[in-house]
Amino acid sequence: MATDPLPLAQALIRCASVTPADDGALAVLEGTLAPLGFELTRLRFGEVENLFAIRRSGGNGPHLCFAGHTDVVPPGEGWRHGPFEGAVEDGVLYGRGAVDMKGGVAAFLAAAADAVADGTANRGTLSFLITGDEEGVATDGTTRVLDWMEEKRIIPDMCLVGEPTSRARLGDTIKVGRRGSVSAEITVHGIQGHVAYPDRADNPIHRLVRVLHRLTEAPLDAGTEWFQPSTLQVTTVDVGNPTGNIVPARAVARMNIRFNDTHTAASLEALIRGILAEEAPRHEASFSSSGDAFLTKPGPFVEALQRAVREETGEEGVLDTGGGTSDARFITRLCPVAELGAVGTTMHKLDECTPVEELRRLSSLYGAVIRECLG
Repeated sequence: MATDPLPLAQALIRCASVTPADDGALAVLEGTLAPLGFELTRLRFGEVENLFAIRRSGGNGPHLCFAGHTDVVPPGEGWRHGPFEGAVEDGVLYGRGAVDMKGGVAAFLAAAADAVADGTANRGTLSFLITGDEEGVATDGTTRVLDWMEEKRIIPDMCLVGEPTSRARLGDTIKVGRRGSVSAEITVHGIQGHVAYPDRADNPIHRLVRVLHRLTEAPLDAGTEWFQPSTLQVTTVDVGNPTGNIVPARAVARMNIRFNDTHTAASLEALIRGILAEEAPRHEASFSSSGDAFLTKPGPFVEALQRAVREETGEEGVLDTGGGTSDARFITRLCPVAELGAVGTTMHKLDECTPVEELRRLSSLYGAVIRECLG
């Protein structure tokens, strides 16, 4: 490895790019990618700055895209070092984004620089899809860039997302899918009245409890070959009744379902609406989904990632679909996508950090990925 990812990671961390702010983060990437022969396109949607960079070899080789984000969550108070200092102490890099995922972006950037220098990059096409809207609502980031790519007919053969997927050791886990997520807010209407005269009232709490019981009394499914069972969690039940002798007029509940490929957001909405129609005809319900479940089954791309992991780390690279959502859920509509990155134990925490040597090993791992994917 000739290019050290540490200075790049420090430069990115020193940009206080709390989503959706950029604060110069994309300029750091542009300053490195332009001399390497990448064509740079800034794409601004709403308040979000995004970057697409591509280096074409001129031949018919495969196209590997690296996707990541430079926005970070708010740092909070009480850091050992300033969250945007990029300090190194005892061989450990501290800073918001060191793991999630400025460190990963820097590691792949360094690997790409080495691939250009040694000629590996000339075997195919390399590109970067970098957003500033992954930690936010994700409406003006990756999904909008993908629309632009489709319009320009830029379709990668495969995409690697640099999220921190490793659990305990670098390369021990490769994400090949993610569960879907759908949230619901339910308002059940009743008839207010005196608790001593229940025949003159209609208690919405009782109706809501029946709805929630039916939704939670049995598992949604038993899981599938690649996914764990779907889960429904009620996150709040609110009535706002200040008096003990009044039947309230309304009751509200919110819930979230993380679901596997047995369901879709639409099918789960239909399930909930059906139960509501039976138990609480007078109701309102709103739903929001961040995406359905997706899966990239083992094939040439996933096998290439596993070979790279074995070569650089000695790990087997267990294929996994657990955890939350990522921008891979959008990219799957364009090409096969998988996620491989740093050990994620400190992401979003105070004193987020990564050992410098592990950051360098990640860059070497990404270099192996480039070699394996470009042939």
